[in-house]
Amino acid sequence: MITGVVNAHREATIRLPVRDANGQEQEIEAILDTGFNGSLTLPLHVIATLRLSWRTRGLVILANGAEDHCDIYAATVIWDGRPRNILVEAADTDPLVGMALLYGYDVCMQVVEGGRVIIEALP
Repeated sequence: MITGVVNAHREATIRLPVRDANGQEQEIEAILDTGFNGSLTLPLHVIATLRLSWRTRGLVILANGAEDHCDIYAATVIWDGRPRNILVEAADTDPLVGMALLYGYDVCMQVVEGGRVIIEALP
């Protein structure tokens, strides 16, 4: 089970451990974004600090319908207590957890400031 909180901006947030190039875990606060179908976005300065490995360049469709290109990196996150290898999209925004990471899980939110966010694996 993964837990988080709804912040004052009405965003569901969790703390997500991401491994750096040395295998050390760094906690990142990320917002759940059900409109994002990837796994995780991170700002370039966080990617550089973690020294993630570049994989490719990809085309993304933004919320306003515009197309853009972004760099994609490999990372290992600790998801529900287990290491999980994912691709991370570089984005000039707060870190976002997308539907690819949430797939196979039940997400429950108390949508009030300070409300609980609970993410549990589906049976």
